[in-house]
Amino acid sequence: MRSIKTSINPSKIIFGLFLLLGFTVSSFNAVAQQLLKLHYDKPAQNWNEALPLGNGRLGLMAFGNPEREHLQLNEETVWAGEPGNNVPANTSSQINEIRNLLFQGKNQQAQNLSNQTFPRQAPADLNYGMPYQTVGDLWITFPGHQNYSNYYRDLDISNATSTVSYQVNHTTFTRKVFASLTDDVIVMKITADKPNSINFTLGLSSTQKDHQVKNDGSYLQLSGNSGSVDNKKGKIKFEALVSPVVQGGLVNKTDSSITVSQANSVIFYISIATNFKNYKDLTAEPLVKAKSILNKAIAKKYEEALAAHQKKYQSFFNRVTLELGDSEQSKKTTDVRVREFADHKDPQLVALYFQFGRYLLISSSQPGGQPANLQGIWNDKNSPPWDSKYTVNINTEMNYWPAEITNLSEMHEPLFSMLKDLATTGKESASQMYHARGWNMHHNTDLWRITGIVDGGFYGMWPMGGAWLTQHLWQHYLFTGDDKFLRENYPILKGAAMFYLDVLKEEPRTKWLVMAPSMSPENTYEKNVGVAAGTTMDNQLIFDTFNNLINAAKILKTDGSFSDSVSTALAKMPP
Repeated sequence: MRSIKTSINPSKIIFGLFLLLGFTVSSFNAVAQQLLKLHYDKPAQNWNEALPLGNGRLGLMAFGNPEREHLQLNEETVWAGEPGNNVPANTSSQINEIRNLLFQGKNQQAQNLSNQTFPRQAPADLNYGMPYQTVGDLWITFPGHQNYSNYYRDLDISNATSTVSYQVNHTTFTRKVFASLTDDVIVMKITADKPNSINFTLGLSSTQKDHQVKNDGSYLQLSGNSGSVDNKKGKIKFEALVSPVVQGGLVNKTDSSITVSQANSVIFYISIATNFKNYKDLTAEPLVKAKSILNKAIAKKYEEALAAHQKKYQSFFNRVTLELGDSEQSKKTTDVRVREFADHKDPQLVALYFQFGRYLLISSSQPGGQPANLQGIWNDKNSPPWDSKYTVNINTEMNYWPAEITNLSEMHEPLFSMLKDLATTGKESASQMYHARGWNMHHNTDLWRITGIVDGGFYGMWPMGGAWLTQHLWQHYLFTGDDKFLRENYPILKGAAMFYLDVLKEEPRTKWLVMAPSMSPENTYEKNVGVAAGTTMDNQLIFDTFNNLINAAKILKTDGSFSDSVSTALAKMPP
């Protein structure tokens, strides 16, 4: 059996041991010996083949085309819409009737009423959440670079950088790009092994309807506004600034582009900011913020900036290494290894895949920012699949399952921050839809922390999102033993438990307390019927919510009477 080497305290990785099938633990000392690179011998032909980089707030997909480099840009708060919840009015009586129909065994009628009460498409005065959207695209066109040789492209997940190199007319060109964790900008350096060889034109574009590109003299500027969807107007304003620092050569500027000729090297700095402060406050000054970040970054030496970024990244990444052995397959490009994996022994690809998951979490979820959404922070569309929201009937939870067990606790913090917001907005759905105390949410949320039903009365009738998400708070406590954290987040646990304490109803036949109406997510048990009473999944989630509350109250020596009430309800739930 191969070993996993880590600097984690053994008491903090018990669940990781189960996940990693009992691999042994020791100090980290071998990451340099591993091939922790995704590497290719051709440019990306589409967005899915581009390479993701990010610093939690900013994301980019690097395509690596010699003739025309393409960096697709994201900022974590560029979402359609504006502040506001999506709780439907006057639905509590229908929810009660759906429950009554289920208790009478009239399941199809219950589903019909659920569909009628919550239509598949959002009514004119409502919305089913907003999509995460793209900022735009940076294009760097290199004349004469369509005929190239000795091409190489990689994503080095040991230091969070991507490199492209190739030859044109016996000159080797190299590009290195990273999303700085320390300076909060995207940086790309272009070099050539012969002087005065770098020639290009720089441009910006966006698929946002409301945008403009202009040259401000010291930088190229993309200004834009997010989109309007359903009953919400797009009110996120963003600014993207690109400043090339040129060593040697000539610089010419037009209204919307920059051309560089005969340079020795160029360093691009990309700064992006929005007017977002929090889910209910859009009063930040995006241009002021973007300029401030940009100027501070440019003032640093490139080598120092790169070293600082790598040091911070490796302070997270280097905590764990997984060694499973190697084979000749690791010498091949990553696309070939993936294609041949079923028929060739390639244990190192498994280790690379494991570490790639950790890399993505580090790159898309940093303290002080937003949680990783359905696509992390990487998205080239204004209407992406499933809106690239937070789908909390498993996907958001899956994003964060590795956080504690692979020693990335800090990456969990954005999810905890969102939970604090949801524990506030979720009071609206709890009180208005269910006449309950506490807070709840259904199976989706977004930047605006919506908690109402999304996608109608079949997929959306699942008031269990808060129960599942609060497990992450408890798991974090189990791994860290941080009593201060538990005390700070105890109100969130209590609010979730309070909601279920109020909404659980006695099922007439068994006399058990059950959640109704709800469903087993995206499943049916009769033809076209998903809405149900007392699903096994709900029972387990509520069981965990109640037990976590009871244990937390005991540890903190608080809420004895409330804890007793929860214990009484727990004893009446299905075994």
